[in-house]
Amino acid sequence: MDRGKYAALLDPEYWAYIDTVNARHFPAVADMPVEQERALYDEMAAAFHVGRPAGVGTEDGVIPLADRAIPFRWYRLDGRLPQAAILYFHGGGFVFGGLDSHDDICAELCAETGFALVSIDYRLAPEHVHPAAFDDAVAAFDWLAATTKLPIVLCGESAGGNLAAAVAHATRNRPRPAVGQVLIYPSLGGDSSMGSYVEHAEAPLLSTADLAFYGQVRTDHTPRPDDATLEPLWDSDFAGLPPTAIITAECDPLSSDGETYRDRILAVGGKAAWLNEKRLTHSFLRARKSSPRAGEAMADIVAAVTALGKGRWPY
Repeated sequence: MDRGKYAALLDPEYWAYIDTVNARHFPAVADMPVEQERALYDEMAAAFHVGRPAGVGTEDGVIPLADRAIPFRWYRLDGRLPQAAILYFHGGGFVFGGLDSHDDICAELCAETGFALVSIDYRLAPEHVHPAAFDDAVAAFDWLAATTKLPIVLCGESAGGNLAAAVAHATRNRPRPAVGQVLIYPSLGGDSSMGSYVEHAEAPLLSTADLAFYGQVRTDHTPRPDDATLEPLWDSDFAGLPPTAIITAECDPLSSDGETYRDRILAVGGKAAWLNEKRLTHSFLRARKSSPRAGEAMADIVAAVTALGKGRWPY
């Protein structure tokens, strides 16, 4: 991390958040068993859990498939009929995370939008390399589309943003495609030799070295450069995608992915907006209660999900 470069860019409250994360969770490139890394990640996530908003109820279950079952958690706001359902994919570099690691974020999205929300516990690498997580994500979409008549908004952050976009591409021709997608600092497979990948290569909380590590683990070092299910920006067709909002962080090597993805959709006449949140880094969602700037970005995410779920285009 190049602290000097970002000293004046990030607010003091946000630096406190960064320092707390770094004290609890080692960089992805740390040389330790994956089980130990996951335990540290889960401890860090638990430390930032702020509880569920009042009135949010949950139910855990599994999506039964022929060869496996995908655990899920369903969030509902008591006493309110939802107008839409959010299918949420958690972050964690395809290596970390689960139903508990992003539980309070999911509960808050449910409470603030009034929508139902389903979060899935997709399979993780290195035990399950690509396309395992993608296959689980698509299966979850098809299950939810068959389970509810509510319009579905795809949403995910970081690795989960990659999965949400990949699902949008794969399911755009379904009888009931998603009505929108909201991608939060997503990893989409942009050009790593330019833009934010260079400008923010050593940004706090996510570096290009971290990204390379996650990519290698996810694919067992054998990515296919034509595989749009791996990286949505590698697709050759961006037509027919649902209205899309991409929310990135200014100080994040992945921020250029949001701009490029928006431009690809706009080039074929689709609806897409890119919000590059100033003075923030990757993983700012966990700072939404301690940093006013992160709280404002969370409000932008809620507004995007709410609008798309109600069939409005606010940009």
